[in-house]
Amino acid sequence: MKFIDEYRDSAVAQKYVSQIQRVTTRPWTIMEICGGQTHTIVKYGIESLLPPSLTLIHGPGCPVCVTPVEMVDRAVAIASMQSVIFTSFGDMLRVPGSDKDLLSVKAEGGDVRMVYSPLDALEIARKNPEKNVVFFAVGFETTAPASAMAVWQAHEQNLKNFSILCSHVLVPPAIHALFSSPSHTIQGLLAAGHVCTVMGYGEYLPIAMQYKIPITVTGFEPVDILQGIFMTVQQLEQGTYRVENQYSRAVRAQGNTHARELMAKVFKTTDRKWRGIGEIPGSGLALNPKFVAYDAEKIYTVADIKTHESSVCIAGLVLQGQKKPYDCTAFGNQCIPEHPLGAPMVSSEGACAAYFHYHNFEGKSR
Repeated sequence: MKFIDEYRDSAVAQKYVSQIQRVTTRPWTIMEICGGQTHTIVKYGIESLLPPSLTLIHGPGCPVCVTPVEMVDRAVAIASMQSVIFTSFGDMLRVPGSDKDLLSVKAEGGDVRMVYSPLDALEIARKNPEKNVVFFAVGFETTAPASAMAVWQAHEQNLKNFSILCSHVLVPPAIHALFSSPSHTIQGLLAAGHVCTVMGYGEYLPIAMQYKIPITVTGFEPVDILQGIFMTVQQLEQGTYRVENQYSRAVRAQGNTHARELMAKVFKTTDRKWRGIGEIPGSGLALNPKFVAYDAEKIYTVADIKTHESSVCIAGLVLQGQKKPYDCTAFGNQCIPEHPLGAPMVSSEGACAAYFHYHNFEGKSR
């Protein structure tokens, strides 16, 4: 635990708390884009350590949460087919679609399996040549390289019974969408360190300049978060808007060039719908023409499935930082982890799950 404990050191954390309190002279609103960062903030009570004039809001940085209902319904439709072994990361299994989730399909007899990597799904395809194996490819740029590698290997090995249901999304277009909204209140941004580990932070430089908003690439431990907030507040107080890298132990300016090259070979950008937000141009990944034979949407003709989201769930407003989870009338009663209305209550990175499990929200009952 040595290399984790040093980023949870209370003395170091308190040093940054003191520095934040010292430099903050005006009200500021900072968004952390990543759900993993949200969980750290809520779990460790970081908001309570900050000056009252400093507001943290939560962004759409949870890939499970932003996967639209219609994509879950497409997954359910494919997983219900007798000839299919449907594989997915664990978080996606309980995300509600219009009528059911993937675990319900499994309970009804469907062959739905949790995997830790798309390469696990590829191995299942090798071992079960009589079955069609589909991997639910969900995630930001962080997990896209592994999906690309699985498709690449399937192509190289001429594996005909493997495909992916691709729902990968990209962070920078979502940031553009947030900052372009006339209702946004964001003045500083904590960027997701794991995304930048793959992609670097070059894409954020023009964003910071265009919107005049400082961006700090930040890790996920309490000390990371506090240092990232301190660096962002310093810029806000100075009136600057650069991109800074707090997470230098993992992030380089150019990112992982090998992963980026593989992604560019396998994927192309496409418009993508985000749950509760709507379609964001150029915010998704789709398979390049060379690899279209591995596109489960086309193989199983489910692309035309369209659905409507719950009118009760305010996931979209939570994901855009316009509402906190406890502002939802369903939070803690109609919507709980065992019976979620929306993905933010299911995912290990979901803001609603974080508040349900960790937050002592004043006067609110579960």
